[in-house]
Amino acid sequence: MGGGWSTGRWVGLVASPVFIAGAVLAAPPAAVAADCPDAEVIFARGTDEPVGMGRVGDALVDSLRSQVPGLNIESYPVNYKAGKLQLHGGDGANDVISHIKSTVSSCPTTRIVLGGYSQGASVIDIVAGVPMAGITWGSSLPPEYADNIAAVATFGNVADRTGGSLPNQSALLGAKAIDLCNPGDPICHAGPGNAWSGHTEGYVPGYTDQAAAFVAARLLAAMPQTVYGPPPGYGPASPTYDPQTSTPDPQTSIHGPQPGYGPTMPGHASLPPGPEPSPGPLPPADLGWVSGIA
Repeated sequence: MGGGWSTGRWVGLVASPVFIAGAVLAAPPAAVAADCPDAEVIFARGTDEPVGMGRVGDALVDSLRSQVPGLNIESYPVNYKAGKLQLHGGDGANDVISHIKSTVSSCPTTRIVLGGYSQGASVIDIVAGVPMAGITWGSSLPPEYADNIAAVATFGNVADRTGGSLPNQSALLGAKAIDLCNPGDPICHAGPGNAWSGHTEGYVPGYTDQAAAFVAARLLAAMPQTVYGPPPGYGPASPTYDPQTSTPDPQTSIHGPQPGYGPTMPGHASLPPGPEPSPGPLPPADLGWVSGIA
């Protein structure tokens, strides 16, 4: 029919918005809680380490997972060139901040842990706003994201020798941070007894386990108590004792049963009423006194 409206067209016109609306309503939300980890460790590897978390970062995550087995913990290796010239720390800091923003947007309840070793620790210094001599590149974390950071752990941090440790120098994240320096590490320790092996071999597993314990405590403090159940002392209340309804303790006291709870003592039971006794014959009046003497 030329330009007329057919029934099919009318039904299609009406049904189309309904279908579209239904499709919108059925679409899953951007952030699904079941797909979000409880925590995520963002770690910057050390100089010349292969792409990934690095030896120290892997050890930290493994130890953390073993200490809080009830939590789902994921990891993210910072994307930057960890070359010997150390020219890309600012790029690493920018990648950290970009990933934090992405995680908060998609999984706002995920607790974030920041970490870095050697040059990677300098990357985290930049994120935390630690002033370092000679470093003017890179951006610090916007303050509105600070509450999403549960803990910070750095190892072999050169800032300990140049500008002060992250816990002392970062107003943004210092209160949540642990900074670990092996006493034999020349990168972070000034004094005799240093050796290069103190930097390359001195952190796993002793210091990574220590940092994991610090991080685990902060994560558990930030998690809902339903993950591990209520804390001690908050269990169901003991039933109220009512002597009229409660069962007495079956254990016999050394002092005998308590009044009203034990069996009735012999001689104290009430006997059922019996027939009235019949009066007997009276003795003769003249013999009563004699009988009394006999």
